[in-house]
Amino acid sequence: MLCGHGSRSQAAVDEFATLAEKLPALLPPEWEVEHGYLEFANPVLRDGLDRLRAKGCTRILAAPGMLFAAMHAKNDIPTVLNTYARDHGIRVDYGRELGVDPKMIRAAAERIEAACAQADAEDGPVARHDTLLVVIGRGASDPDANGNVSKVARLLWEGMGFGWCEVGYSGVTFPLVEPALEHAAKLGYRRVVVFPYFLFTGVLIDRIYGFADMVAKAHPEIRFVKAGYLDAHPQVLATFAERVTEILDGPPAMNCGMCKYRAQVLGFEAEVGAPQESHHHHVEGQGAQAPGSNVADCRLCDDFCTGACRLDMDHGHGHGHGHDHGHSHDHGHDHAHGHDHGHGHGHGHGHDHSHDHGHDHGHGHSHGHGHDHHHPPYPHADHPLGPESVRKHLKDRS
Repeated sequence: MLCGHGSRSQAAVDEFATLAEKLPALLPPEWEVEHGYLEFANPVLRDGLDRLRAKGCTRILAAPGMLFAAMHAKNDIPTVLNTYARDHGIRVDYGRELGVDPKMIRAAAERIEAACAQADAEDGPVARHDTLLVVIGRGASDPDANGNVSKVARLLWEGMGFGWCEVGYSGVTFPLVEPALEHAAKLGYRRVVVFPYFLFTGVLIDRIYGFADMVAKAHPEIRFVKAGYLDAHPQVLATFAERVTEILDGPPAMNCGMCKYRAQVLGFEAEVGAPQESHHHHVEGQGAQAPGSNVADCRLCDDFCTGACRLDMDHGHGHGHGHDHGHSHDHGHDHAHGHDHGHGHGHGHGHDHSHDHGHDHGHGHSHGHGHDHHHPPYPHADHPLGPESVRKHLKDRS
């Protein structure tokens, strides 16, 4: 069972479905394979699980379709799986996220190499030492997930020999895309390669490329090159297959050493032992009908979604959580409470990552139907290079 996030972008949903269709070729031929989405898109996770059960499956191996483990992988998906396993008496074992993996790094490098080769053909060669790489990650309120983006960036920088590297994020944390690119433009490199470390397309990819075009227009002396996102690269497919099959070898533990729900991570100490609950039932399966799904209807943005709707939920875009107009990954909810790293859902196999605060996280608590819970505030929400950096666009439009 491949567990996707879902998107209001049909192109993103189609790309995930295409990847799911390619995955069986890398798995044992007798295995049944289905996929589903946490929110926005159909089929929802329960539908995929129902189809597997209808085919006679008595054990389900579930893998999160996520690059890194933040709220969705640690919390929301395990809650759905736990609840389903408990309600239907079926064994569901949950694997780990794609993570920092040599295969993923190779896939990323090939996307960057292809972009550089095209730029060389169009503009003439530029030495790698005269090129700056900017890696853009999703961004979360989980510093461990954000730190993994920086680790990927360092592996690409050092492995490929770029002159310099900067890291930015599409939302939630800092620096956001525009301030990261503006900073990169000040460093004197002839070429800047902008690489979205994302699996699929969506409004966040449009945002990254839109800001790249905007900064490039302001700095015509620099050649900005937009690399492609990962998509169903063969090495990505190989990593997904490994994440599924490794479940059979024992508990495929996520990285818990820096998990803010288990450890006193600097700046996030109050979130240790937070209850596990899902927050996505209100937009489950809604797709293009969900509020904020059409960027063309936005009164705050012109050419692409800048994320301005986050700053003032009174502008009519908000529906409780600020979903960034329907992008393909982590829709701004990364106020993660989740910390069941998901092994042995619903059956108590003895290796769930309990935080010793009185909850049996092997049997998820399905709290997500209401909205009376509160997310802990992101401690750096006022950082001038984070979401607040978008305010200047609102001032320019007024």
